[in-house]
Amino acid sequence: MTIKVLDKETVGQIAAGEVVERPASVVKELVENALDSGADRIEVEIRSGGVSLIRVTDDGSGIPSQEVALAFERHATSKISGASDLLNIDSLGFRGEALPSIAAVAGVEVLTCAEGDSAGTFISLEGGSIVQQKNQARNRGTTVNVRDLFRRVPARLKFLKSLPTESSHVANIVSQYALAFPEVSFVLSVDSKEKLRTSGRGRLLDSIIDVYGAEMAGKMLPLSPPEGEWSSGQAKSAIEVTGMVGSPELGRAGRGYLSFFINRRWVSSRLLSYAVEEAYSGLLMTGKHPVAVLNISIPPADIDVNIHPAKSEVKFRSESDVFRAVQRAVRQALVAQMPVPKIEEVATPYKAPSSGLQRLREPPATGERATSPPDVAPPLMASLPVLRVVGQVMNSYIVAEGPDGLYLVDQHAAHERVRFDKVREQREQRKPEVQGLLEPATFEVTPRQDAIMRECCRELADFGFAIEEFGDRTYLVRTVPALLAGDDWPAMLRELLDELSGESKSRWEERMVASIACHGAVKAGQALSDDEMRSLVRQLEQTASPHTCPHGRPTIIRLTSVQLEREFGRS
Repeated sequence: MTIKVLDKETVGQIAAGEVVERPASVVKELVENALDSGADRIEVEIRSGGVSLIRVTDDGSGIPSQEVALAFERHATSKISGASDLLNIDSLGFRGEALPSIAAVAGVEVLTCAEGDSAGTFISLEGGSIVQQKNQARNRGTTVNVRDLFRRVPARLKFLKSLPTESSHVANIVSQYALAFPEVSFVLSVDSKEKLRTSGRGRLLDSIIDVYGAEMAGKMLPLSPPEGEWSSGQAKSAIEVTGMVGSPELGRAGRGYLSFFINRRWVSSRLLSYAVEEAYSGLLMTGKHPVAVLNISIPPADIDVNIHPAKSEVKFRSESDVFRAVQRAVRQALVAQMPVPKIEEVATPYKAPSSGLQRLREPPATGERATSPPDVAPPLMASLPVLRVVGQVMNSYIVAEGPDGLYLVDQHAAHERVRFDKVREQREQRKPEVQGLLEPATFEVTPRQDAIMRECCRELADFGFAIEEFGDRTYLVRTVPALLAGDDWPAMLRELLDELSGESKSRWEERMVASIACHGAVKAGQALSDDEMRSLVRQLEQTASPHTCPHGRPTIIRLTSVQLEREFGRS
């Protein structure tokens, strides 16, 4: 085949294919440009899912009249000046390909005015070429109209989803940057209907209220600094994590409520998702995922933002440092602020006793209606109060009295939490409590279990298992963790090997801790003496996360004195 240089139009469409995947891609590029220009207000309007019209208006610095045409030249940018700047990117975009790529697949009109210009400049492009340029009145800032997206590339239209789906992608883009820049006011209109308006008052909590609603915002927990306020200044340390995370009861079925920003650049990151999920380990119900809005401030030299055409991914110089910083910050916020689950208050005046009391929703902040947007996240109980054990019901639940009402403790879940924390503490200190067997016990495994056993013997030894090979698919066990002494440890070990076969090696330790904690814990239906109940409650009070078991189920729920009085008609 003959080698030849492609024509300008084909080159433009190839480049556009890397940057402009769908209407939301255009919105992302234009919104990032507006933010880089220092805008305080950004309005986004789309029609027909963004195919027929995308309009982005800002009050930023604008483009000087002599540079407007240059902005549509490929690789033209005001955000870097040379190769050395690639190591210190402090803007949201720098490739210099967004505007020419958009103009290659749509009709584009720009009206802009920079500070000091006597008049604004209007420019119109078709097929990437300028067809009109003139002076036109405008206040400082820029308006970009993108019409008939992919009109020149009709094949690309076939790959777009339905108009509502494309509109939802645009809404997500605007929502994410509204969360990243709470000091900027955003307005989104879809087919002439306003869908989002943020106040731009500078508080993350306000943006969360505008995007997710007051009910969800009331259950968000702040990371430092207080109230989740983000500073555009230098980070206090090499890696600083700020933002807000959801109380475990906000767990969602998918990961769509995880928002990550690197130096306020919205990114997708499996590493960050995994770090947050690990922080919630043992606090969320199985199958649920957390809610989080996090900004990670990191020196620009320690990240590479040039690995993806759409700038949606980044590469870290030290992934382990970033992982630990995020995991630690989120876990600390959860442990310090997670509330005791509270039985939902009955909202109606006293009549007949209700058919049942529903569980858990956090009350609105004191003195506010549930629908009123809180000024700050409501204060939460950081640990358990001192409880007086009253008795046991159904041989499963411990009844206790606290300073503010009645508490019900799930004895199995509570004992699991106590054992889980004890095993994890021993593991971290590398001092497992072990129990020697009177005689070494033989332990036979299946071929599948054998493959896992050979890999995880060292990890099991760290928990107190002394295991050595003893023939084909047979092992000798000489010691076991002290917590499993007297329990059916062979059954626990077989179940653990089956679980590990479906997990990545990085999660083995977590599985081992949870399995050892679960086996041997007090069971539901097991009668306990008064001393045993008191001892269990005292141990639960001393754990770092007393509110849930390692699997995310609640260990304790509360019925307040006010609710009791209301149910009995005393108030």
